[in-house]
Amino acid sequence: MRMDKLLANMGFGTRKDVKKLMKSGSVHVNGAVIKEGKTHIDPDKDLVTVFGEEVKYKPHIYLMLNKPQGVISATEDQEHETVIDLLLYEHAMYEPFPVGRLDKDTEGFLLITNDGQFSHALMSPRKHVPKTYAATVRGKVTEEDVELFKQGVTLDDGYVTKPAELVIKNHGTVSEIELTITEGKYHQVKRMFEAVGKKVLTLKRLKIADLELDPKLELGTYRELTQKEIDLLLSR
Repeated sequence: MRMDKLLANMGFGTRKDVKKLMKSGSVHVNGAVIKEGKTHIDPDKDLVTVFGEEVKYKPHIYLMLNKPQGVISATEDQEHETVIDLLLYEHAMYEPFPVGRLDKDTEGFLLITNDGQFSHALMSPRKHVPKTYAATVRGKVTEEDVELFKQGVTLDDGYVTKPAELVIKNHGTVSEIELTITEGKYHQVKRMFEAVGKKVLTLKRLKIADLELDPKLELGTYRELTQKEIDLLLSR
């Protein structure tokens, strides 16, 4: 990898900024001053320092965000705050993107990364990765609904959903449920309940595959995934 590319990727500024930094003699590789940006290094083997501080290169980031309502799952938008706007510069500089999406009025677990293969492994329809949601629903959710969801329900456009696991937590005029689906059609959870004559009032994603949202994360906050968590997501 070129030295200037590594430093630019690690947040030391534009290529122009990096060039000026290197000309100042502040960049060392294995103890030797490096002033040429075209110098090639191996980030896994060479020790790179800037102003005496080691630069640890990592090509990808993997973040768990507890998305609040009102924020959209996009990298940029002229009118609304995006999930990328919630990130610190040290993470935003990787130019990450949301893995899939949550509706603007839906909160909860959203993955953010700059690793396209990781995203594809979780979002490809062929993978059938389960996602679990908690919802409050206007109307009494019944065991009949549980059976209907298990078989698959017909949405307003005629699409029949794949089998889903519906768990009733509390039911009355407003019911509390958890729902696990293995696909991600537009507004799917809301449309599934509309198909059985009910309306979703609030919706929160709790889990992706076998990884649950960290309960310590407040709305709008995030943290990096551990390697163990990354492996857990990719183990399906």
